[in-house]
Amino acid sequence: MDLYSGMCRWHMANFGSTQNQLAAIASKNHFHSSLNPYAQFQKEMSIEEILNARVVSWPLTVPMCAPTGDGAAAAILCSRDFLTRVKNTRPVKILASVLASGTNRSIEDKSQDIAVRLSRQAYETAGVGPGDINLAEVHDATAYGELHQSEALGFCRQGEGGVYAETGASRLGGRQPINTSGGLESRGHPVGASGLGQIHELVTQLRHEAGKRQVENCRLALAENGGG
Repeated sequence: MDLYSGMCRWHMANFGSTQNQLAAIASKNHFHSSLNPYAQFQKEMSIEEILNARVVSWPLTVPMCAPTGDGAAAAILCSRDFLTRVKNTRPVKILASVLASGTNRSIEDKSQDIAVRLSRQAYETAGVGPGDINLAEVHDATAYGELHQSEALGFCRQGEGGVYAETGASRLGGRQPINTSGGLESRGHPVGASGLGQIHELVTQLRHEAGKRQVENCRLALAENGGG
């Protein structure tokens, strides 16, 4: 959390992002998780409640940070040929999957940010761009994590992640909903299962089986996850 808060303070100093914008992200994710029966937290929280919660490492308060917890997730991957031998399938096609390691870089060097590098590779492989993505699950171990990833993945310009969240673009009903599961902040972050938990949410959405949190007319989804 000290690392995230340090990066967040840098972002505030350089781009004018605010604690209120972080609270808007966390509040949005708590709203999404209130619609998710698999979420660890299923209670909505207002921006004011989140701002008034206990500080973990300024500017991050408890509801802005992913909880500890247990969880499990699974996915079945198969070839197109295998699908022809199975009945009653509901497959979701994987257009790209990219894995790499981070680099020793300065925080100012955006081009070497791992999410910037890998998302561009994934977009090129899939033949799509950031604007084609209908929804995303991103690694929001803190609200700042989502703010950063919305910029790194190309959903908005660098420095505008907080403003992007405040406009409602990343909320259900917005232009590009992010973390409809509630994200790591509110769905939960059982570490090893977190990434596949993201995949489960995206597959559920792409099958149009997400109920009250369903993103309308979604066809393309993206998951971003990392650890170290």
